[in-house]
Amino acid sequence: MLVKTYGAAVCGIDAIIVTVETVLDRGFQYCIVGLPDTAVKESHERVRSALKQSGFDIPRRSVTINMAPADVRKEGAAYDLPIAVSLLAASEQIDASLLADYVIMGELSLDGGIQPVRGILPMAIEARARGFKGIIVPAANAAEAAVVNNLEVYGAYSLEGVVAHFKGNRPLQRTVVDTRAEFASAANVFEYDFSEVKGQENVKRAFEVACAGGHNIILIGPPGSGKSMMAKRLPSIMPPLTLGEALETTKIHSVAGKLRRGSRLMTMRPFRAPHHTMSAVAMVGGGTNPMPGEISLAHNGILFLDEFPEFPRTVLEVLRQPLEDREITVSRARYSVDYPASFMLVASMNPCPCGYYNHPRRACSCLPGQVQKYLGRVSGPLLDRIDIQVEILPVDVDELAARPTGETSAQIRQRVVAAREIQSRRFAGERYTHCNAQMTPRHMAQYCTLDAAGEAMLKKAMVKYDMSARAFDRILKLARTIADLAGSPMIEARHIAEAIGYRTLDRGTWGKSF
Repeated sequence: MLVKTYGAAVCGIDAIIVTVETVLDRGFQYCIVGLPDTAVKESHERVRSALKQSGFDIPRRSVTINMAPADVRKEGAAYDLPIAVSLLAASEQIDASLLADYVIMGELSLDGGIQPVRGILPMAIEARARGFKGIIVPAANAAEAAVVNNLEVYGAYSLEGVVAHFKGNRPLQRTVVDTRAEFASAANVFEYDFSEVKGQENVKRAFEVACAGGHNIILIGPPGSGKSMMAKRLPSIMPPLTLGEALETTKIHSVAGKLRRGSRLMTMRPFRAPHHTMSAVAMVGGGTNPMPGEISLAHNGILFLDEFPEFPRTVLEVLRQPLEDREITVSRARYSVDYPASFMLVASMNPCPCGYYNHPRRACSCLPGQVQKYLGRVSGPLLDRIDIQVEILPVDVDELAARPTGETSAQIRQRVVAAREIQSRRFAGERYTHCNAQMTPRHMAQYCTLDAAGEAMLKKAMVKYDMSARAFDRILKLARTIADLAGSPMIEARHIAEAIGYRTLDRGTWGKSF
């Protein structure tokens, strides 16, 4: 008897439906075909034990299982449950006609319990797209799958519970999540707030401009000046995720297995802060079993790289292409996958090896040339791709003690959201452009026209500081964002002046006098 059950395989951040075909015949052979990996082949022992411990008969015949499409590699233990159900249906212990309406996924314990698996959200999305009535998943993954509307989601704790559901003895309880209500209720809850930051008004302004236009930013300053502390507060002034962005972000973290057990929809923009000892593969993704890297886990959010020059040169250089294209293609001999990588890069660094170059009170102990050599660990092309380069100095003790509480994140965020709404109207209908940092030359020619005073100022700065053509474009994009924050339809000379002031680290100006 031929029986078909349905599972799913993750490819990149999307899923495809996998048909598990099971045939019982004479003999005692057990064979799985369809490009299974070792974990899938080992499912035989887990399934056999789970059937026995759950009180079901183990088919004592030759078993052939085909997993189609056969040219897609099947990885992991998530196919245990559909294989076990197909064996029970093939041996007529449950009605096979009931299986066609469901996608079934889950890892089996030896006692028949069902363990959580990764990638459930894209599987649920694909199940709905393919017209399935419902999906049966581990109970720990049910809330995650339930964010997909118009799909019946059932969470199961054991193989015995799944069989009882199909027999009608004890139906599984459907998991229902009001996605929009939950999204709205949790979208504005933050751990840190900018009202806790004393002083550093110029840096707060730089952060506001960066978030308003989606611009990359680097902070350079001595230890203890507040670089990391302020960077952690950036999510509190970022524009809120849209529901579509939240689904896409949750898909990536689901595939990577980064969602907490029982998690549903991600409501806050991700903030990723990897250590500087990471590898290039950890940054871009890939591996034997392809996984999203840090740049994809930061999609629609922030990638914070503290101690920027301490990262290996190879790790930093892989950022150049994703910063421009906002996606990454991981190509290996056996596979090629595309991951989204639209993130805001936030970096921080000390100005020199000792950390006190340009410090107002402490002398720098570095030898001549060490400042430029330290900065040289970050390539010029990469620095060119960072729109805002701002110096940060420590706050005086008297100012720190006496200064009143500053603006709250909610107040800053209100201006950021207003500027983003202007950009949303400006780029309405554009598929790949949503904010000023993503503008193409065509958009810049249309929206970044300058008056005579602004054009003369920009030309003078380009010659004086020996800036590159890319820096020219970055300044125009920044000026457009500053004008949006001011509610100005035109870019004025004062907007250009502020944008030029955010190019601190250009090679012609920083550390030259040392």
